Amino acid sequence: MNYLPNLIFAVILVLGIGVFARNVQRLIRNIRLGKKVDASDNKAQRWKNMAKIALGQSKMVVRPIAGLLHIVVYVGFVIINIEVLEIILDGLFGTHRMFLEPLGPAVYGFLIGSFEILAVLVLVAVVFFWLRRNAIKLKRFLSAEMTGWPKNDGNIILYFEVVLMCLFLTMNATDMAFQELGSGNVVSQYIAGWFSGVDENTLHIIERSAWWLHIIGILIFLNYLYFSKHLHILLAFPNTYYGRLKPKGEFNNLEAVTKEVMMMMDPNADPFAASVDDNEDEPEKFGASDVMDLNSIQLLNAYTCTECGRCTSECPANQTGKKLSPRKIMMDTRDRLEEVGKILDSNKGEFVDDGKQLLGDYVSHEELWACTSCNACVEACPVSIDPLSIIMEMRRYLVMEQSAAPMELNNMMTNIENNGAPWPYNQMDRLNWANEK
Repeated sequence: MNYLPNLIFAVILVLGIGVFARNVQRLIRNIRLGKKVDASDNKAQRWKNMAKIALGQSKMVVRPIAGLLHIVVYVGFVIINIEVLEIILDGLFGTHRMFLEPLGPAVYGFLIGSFEILAVLVLVAVVFFWLRRNAIKLKRFLSAEMTGWPKNDGNIILYFEVVLMCLFLTMNATDMAFQELGSGNVVSQYIAGWFSGVDENTLHIIERSAWWLHIIGILIFLNYLYFSKHLHILLAFPNTYYGRLKPKGEFNNLEAVTKEVMMMMDPNADPFAASVDDNEDEPEKFGASDVMDLNSIQLLNAYTCTECGRCTSECPANQTGKKLSPRKIMMDTRDRLEEVGKILDSNKGEFVDDGKQLLGDYVSHEELWACTSCNACVEACPVSIDPLSIIMEMRRYLVMEQSAAPMELNNMMTNIENNGAPWPYNQMDRLNWANEK
């Protein structure tokens, strides 16, 4: 028996999975650059959110046509690739359609027939998505941040899916033993007719070529995910699990600031009683100016972003012509995090200041102050991403570290500090209006 094909297959499989594992390690390393955050509360609700939003795609169907077609692609691609397990086992052990005998022709035929129908539905959905991106040209796919690589990336994924589905159907159509079985070839039997004039040896070569290209294509696709917006295929599950559970209008407070305010408001507190050691928990920086100042969930959000643009299309600031795009905020955060990761890779895990940061070099002050903090972007996201939290952390840095708020806000805060109200009037003069005739 010739074991060379099995050996070659094993080498390709190990290389593909090995590269993927290395990319996953790099991904986890980058996410852990963020500050630790405790998300161990309400586990039942978190599992429910993950099942409902990530697995059940509940927020995708808000836009019914695109949502249903996305479910078709998602379910079809996942289920069809169950056959990958059979392909891997066949490749390693030199068998052919290993599951046929234990499952029986009826059950096996039902499964493969279902896969073929799903493959056709995936092709229909992919064509629709390609037309939306390149022919219909929806506004949210034409934003400034969606040029160059982001635009090409979306199309590359669609081409990948077309090629993999066509290889799967071709593999079945040219498998003479499978076609003779007469069970499960609900679609491939019609494609098989295209090869009616081809001799047996050539047909076998075509079938084997499609088989090899299909599994190699899947391994390439698996490793391409790290560089693509389609990383959300994997990260949507942890992202929805760790998604925000508090009411969307509730902002977080800095513990150090809260303690300071509580002490100031306590008439019995001694402001000189605190020792130096009591300030150990005081943050080194208020807010965030770079990705390392964000927490790990916010960095996970950045990698999970699907670049679908639903957040930006719902943003009232963007709709009125402001520069702000929540999608761009997430893409900028991910790009900067990748840049920091490359610095770590080239310096043996040590970060060397490159003179750049997220705030200023990627995200402008104008974008941040255009946000109305309405949470429309958070509500619209189909995978529980929270762009607003990143915006607010950078605004917090501008206000508390640089006093760089817009003049109107600085005037208001000065008035509150001096007069106890946002208006520029002394407290003693507030009731003067009552004496006016």
